[in-house]
Amino acid sequence: MLRELFRRIHFWNSADRIGPDIPTTHWRLFFKSTMLKLCKKRFKHFDESAEFRPGAYATPCSNISLGKNVIIRPETMLFAGDEENAGIIIEDDVMMGSGVHIYCTTHCFNNPDAPIINQGFYPSKPVVLKKGCWLGANCIILPGVTVGENSVVGAGSIVTKDVPSKVLAAGNPAKVIRALHKNI
Repeated sequence: MLRELFRRIHFWNSADRIGPDIPTTHWRLFFKSTMLKLCKKRFKHFDESAEFRPGAYATPCSNISLGKNVIIRPETMLFAGDEENAGIIIEDDVMMGSGVHIYCTTHCFNNPDAPIINQGFYPSKPVVLKKGCWLGANCIILPGVTVGENSVVGAGSIVTKDVPSKVLAAGNPAKVIRALHKNI
């Protein structure tokens, strides 16, 4: 049991992920100074003004970039995929509600005679959240999606295709509802 404990602690300290299931690092998210130090070390890019809040989850951190003024709120899940061409890029000034899920990969399900858990994964596809966009609470962003600059994705939406810039998109699957216009 002691050997297992040491292995577990080593894994927690070296894992390329952050989340509540990693107790030796999760406590650091409660304090800005330790959060910044941890995130700057683990993430591909982590701006000084970004925040990763307790209760959020990211894996692998080395494939995730966070720009200026980005806050990753509790219950948010960032799954970037292990492949080099994959990853999550969150540009500057992106807003996200709690519980947003972003996936760069998904399970294979080509063989109906084999359990899906044994079929591996499809190749990862990058996800990009462009500058100034806003994802409402509990959105799900699927592999290969880009959300355009200054666009809004309604709460609870499932985004399966790119969202253009300066639009409101919502639904399951998310569709463009209308263009965003300046109030005159």
